[in-house]
Amino acid sequence: MTVLFPWAARIFLAAVLFLAYPLYAEQLVAPGEESLRLAISNAPEGETLRLEEGRYGAAVIDKPLTLLGVPGSVVDAGGKGSALTVKAPNVLIRGVTVSGSGIVENDLDSGILALKAAANVRIEENQIVGNLYGVSIQGAARAIVRGNRITNRTDLWINDQGNGINIWDTTGSYFENNHVEGGRDGLYIHTAHGNFIRGNRFIRVRFAVHYMYANDNEISDNISIDNSVGYALMYSDNLKILRNISLRDRDHGLMFHSSRKSELAYNLVRQTHDKCTFVYTSSHNSIHHNRFEGCEIGIHFTGGSEKNAIHENDFINNRTQVKYSGMVHYEWSKNGRGNYWSDNPAFDLNGDGIADVAYRPNTLMDQVLWRYPLAKLLLSSPVMESLRVAQNHFPALAPGGVVDSWPLMHPSSIPVAVPADLADGS
Repeated sequence: MTVLFPWAARIFLAAVLFLAYPLYAEQLVAPGEESLRLAISNAPEGETLRLEEGRYGAAVIDKPLTLLGVPGSVVDAGGKGSALTVKAPNVLIRGVTVSGSGIVENDLDSGILALKAAANVRIEENQIVGNLYGVSIQGAARAIVRGNRITNRTDLWINDQGNGINIWDTTGSYFENNHVEGGRDGLYIHTAHGNFIRGNRFIRVRFAVHYMYANDNEISDNISIDNSVGYALMYSDNLKILRNISLRDRDHGLMFHSSRKSELAYNLVRQTHDKCTFVYTSSHNSIHHNRFEGCEIGIHFTGGSEKNAIHENDFINNRTQVKYSGMVHYEWSKNGRGNYWSDNPAFDLNGDGIADVAYRPNTLMDQVLWRYPLAKLLLSSPVMESLRVAQNHFPALAPGGVVDSWPLMHPSSIPVAVPADLADGS
């Protein structure tokens, strides 16, 4: 008689119980207009469906499933509605090419549309091409949208185009390492709090990242290239904007509009055609260790943008370092450290890295020219020269605006580098 030791008996019992339940193998789905819809309808919850190479019609995923694609497997909406609509929790979509949505903006016709019931949806490593909207997250909590390549339609009028990633009313979600090109905004987020937007690249859209009423979010390590605006942060508080890059954006690299209590640090804005940064009626923000380089204006800020801590930034080779046309003085330094100004002809006789005199980026002439542009005709006149001499000899005549009492002699070390594939301007 064979005696089973207790541990052996437990292993035997576990094996019996394991074999008593059905095992769901990966189900292959052949191409066809109706085949994906039928496969979803017949699949048990938790099933894995793998698409073969070929074309499939649009489908609604209304139960927890995994949908996997291979190169050449395409879900095409045929110009109507969304290609894939997710209406169940715990769905994974990976490696599928998704295209051909409709163009009805009110219906959010998308490559992939995840509705409120789609909590924990994961949309990863897909090719999402030629849709009105790329990926739309509409109320689905804890979504993950990662590693997708999204190329939206550009044949429509700009206001009729959709966004690459459209986000509304989600929390605890991650939008990471996506490549978005074309369409209206690269990523638009509205009334969605506590999310993470990291490592994405946005090319040739209107706004790379567009925030509206979205608080407590992190925007980090993203790249904006050749867009109208890089990062438009509007009516949103408690944001962390860290280590992002804006290259050759047209109007603004970074824009703060009516936003408060946020940190903007270690970002690089380079060669914006207008403003590196525009701060409009935004206060109580911390703006430090950023590099603003080669723009028409380094920072343009308006009245109502007081009580911002602005220090240890680098202003390098901007045509106008700061534009502010009011008469209030603002101190841009903290704890004895100001900012670096490439046009500051200062001395540092004691070698402590701090210039010996305060720096004022704007002069009386700047104020005159901003208010009366035709005064440019008088730049070389005795009147303008008298203004220069008067301000140099009588500092009390200096206009309102930025005063940096502790300007730095050397640029800060900002841990943001342009990726190698962009170093040649691509």
